[in-house]
Amino acid sequence: MPAPTPGCAVPRFSVIVPAYKVQAYLQESLESVLSQSYPDLELIAVDDASPDACGSIIDEYAARDPRVTAVHLAHNLGLGPARNAGLARATGDYVVFLDGDDTLAPGALQAVTDRLKATGSPDVLVYDYARSFWTGELVRNRLAHRLSEEGPASFRLADRPALLSMLMVVWNKAYRREYVEREGLEFPPGLYEDTPWTYPALLAAESVAVLDRVCVHYRQRRTGSILTTTSRRHLDVFDQYDRVFGWLATRPELERWRPAVHRRMAEHFCALYADPRRLPRSGRAEFFARASALLRRYRTPAGAGAQPLSLSRTDRLRHTLMRLGVRRTYRLASAARAAALATARAGAALWRGLRESALRLHYRVQRLLPLRPELAVFSAYWHGGYACNPAAVEAKLRELAPRMRTAWICDPRHTATLPPETTPLRPGSAAYWTALARASYLTTNVNFDRGLVKRPGQVLLQTQHGTPLKRVGLDLQDRPAATPTADFEGLLRGADQWDYLLSANRHSTLVWEKAVPASYTTLEYGYPRNDPFHRATQAEVLALRERLGIAPGTIAILYAPTHRDYRRSRPEHLDFERVLRDLGPRFTVLARTHLTYAGTEPSPEAHPRLLDVSGHPSVEELCLASDALVTDYSSLMFDYASLDRPIVIHADDWEAYEAARGTYFDLRACPPGAIARTEDELVDIFSTGHWQGSRSAQLRAAFRSRFCTHDDGFAAERVVRRVFLGQQTPLPAVVPPEDRHPAPAAPAAPASPSASPAGARTPLTAGLWP
Repeated sequence: MPAPTPGCAVPRFSVIVPAYKVQAYLQESLESVLSQSYPDLELIAVDDASPDACGSIIDEYAARDPRVTAVHLAHNLGLGPARNAGLARATGDYVVFLDGDDTLAPGALQAVTDRLKATGSPDVLVYDYARSFWTGELVRNRLAHRLSEEGPASFRLADRPALLSMLMVVWNKAYRREYVEREGLEFPPGLYEDTPWTYPALLAAESVAVLDRVCVHYRQRRTGSILTTTSRRHLDVFDQYDRVFGWLATRPELERWRPAVHRRMAEHFCALYADPRRLPRSGRAEFFARASALLRRYRTPAGAGAQPLSLSRTDRLRHTLMRLGVRRTYRLASAARAAALATARAGAALWRGLRESALRLHYRVQRLLPLRPELAVFSAYWHGGYACNPAAVEAKLRELAPRMRTAWICDPRHTATLPPETTPLRPGSAAYWTALARASYLTTNVNFDRGLVKRPGQVLLQTQHGTPLKRVGLDLQDRPAATPTADFEGLLRGADQWDYLLSANRHSTLVWEKAVPASYTTLEYGYPRNDPFHRATQAEVLALRERLGIAPGTIAILYAPTHRDYRRSRPEHLDFERVLRDLGPRFTVLARTHLTYAGTEPSPEAHPRLLDVSGHPSVEELCLASDALVTDYSSLMFDYASLDRPIVIHADDWEAYEAARGTYFDLRACPPGAIARTEDELVDIFSTGHWQGSRSAQLRAAFRSRFCTHDDGFAAERVVRRVFLGQQTPLPAVVPPEDRHPAPAAPAAPASPSASPAGARTPLTAGLWP
């Protein structure tokens, strides 16, 4: 490898990207590297004589960014030699490999360099990845728990041998370049070229560290991937393991690892043989015979060497049969296992069918029994936890009518959020159907089970869960991108069962009555979930901030974007690392992912002033704890406005959102505060103080006057007295806006400038919208 040019700074990272027939993905891959918040890198892009536009794409990037080195191979040599060509030009402290159709996650290199510093510059750092499917789904590695950062900062592989059970690829690790040179690591030709690199790199390392963070998005292409293409080239795997064991033979001090590597090899062979996409029918017998020969050749006597990785009894049998070369028996065993699994699935399906039939019969019987006048059933967010308007109504009902018994439908994962006074109901259970059949009152913010048959005498309250900015109900009939499988007939059947629909304001009343027409009575009472905004004290606000880990005196920004109907995956709107760096130490960001993406996306990148609050059970508590809200088109802005705290709209894709979902009014014409279209403008709004300036206050006052007419702290009481206690009058009168006293924010941090410095943009008034 070349030495750095005298006088030139050595980059922290050399990122090597080989490219062959990936023209559709290469630009995204290169951009993911060059846009990293940690810029100290060189990008070595290798055109492996690709017949498409890869070479010209690489040249374009090299022409406009001096960090890019373009390498063109005269002949197609394959992934391994292409990486070697890039490695020969690397000068960075650490080498990182990235395939030309994969991407680095935002903030990945900053997280890697921080971890390298924290662990003493180890030889190898292993980080995590997520599979990025062509459908838009992003799924984190199922063995992510192996990357726990508990324990010693760096270690030898012998201290954590379970790392060998992870995917043995080159691109989920950073390698110290001096270590690579000392060990003479290089890639062989052929498929599965990662194998003879990764095993030596891990086994010989004097220090290894881990980073529990997704740094790579591993693209799962629908077509075109060599690993899912039928070819005899998959037999290259035998040469690669020959190289691994040949290397082990030259390192007697590492011979103890032979059993573990042998077991991983057996797993690899069995997985390849089981995949119908890889081996041609004419090559399957040869593959099995060569696998058997290699497993026998490198087998270590029992008890020798390091403790091998644990296996199930079934896997142990498969490995043994393959090693013995009894292909027919192996096939019979595989067929028997598949039959057993199919039988188990059929039995489970039969059991489910019988159980569902029994529950339907149970529900019919229960509907013949008298209603229980003092039982009220609640649910929120598709069997989620104790939240939103239903939670506020349930709490107020127990306060005003202690004789009432309440039950809450929720998934068992969320029962910890319920107060002890309410009874949890598991969805689909016998108790669940009994409650739906016999409760006199039913309250939800979404929809009940489609199997619900509302009985005479039952009262169903639909609270909804937000003021509609985006189109809803029948108004989505011409928006297929927003509702690709909308069941409008089912929507109206459900609405026909509503007795009351809760509305927060006149705008919501008009929208719902047109978008979901039915014979319900609209209660324009305000949103009960916003009542705490008028009841909480400053001491309670400070306690919330302390519990969340917000440092005293800092400005806490709640960042809560909504989902995108026109995208399957969550859009990455902000580079948190960059935003927090530019705003400085006075600011902390509370990042809350929309519940649509819960459990499907990696958490935001780690940063000491970035708190991932996606799993926090109460968004109302997050609002109370924050000093300002940054959102895009989320209905949370209407609730937050009743707190009378600053709101900033980050609308970086308004045109696309409006085209896909449609909105009821132009947010740009009457925003609740400053509007930013880009990340730069968002940073300017906070760094110049416009987020809390007089113009922002004027916009917020107009917004509150229009949308917060009834949010005065008494909405829940109005609902309970009307729906559950049957009182028409008197209900708590609406407190005039000028007499309301929302919960005070935490004591202010040192004031921001009240005007823009010379030459700065004025985001509230200048050129944000065409």
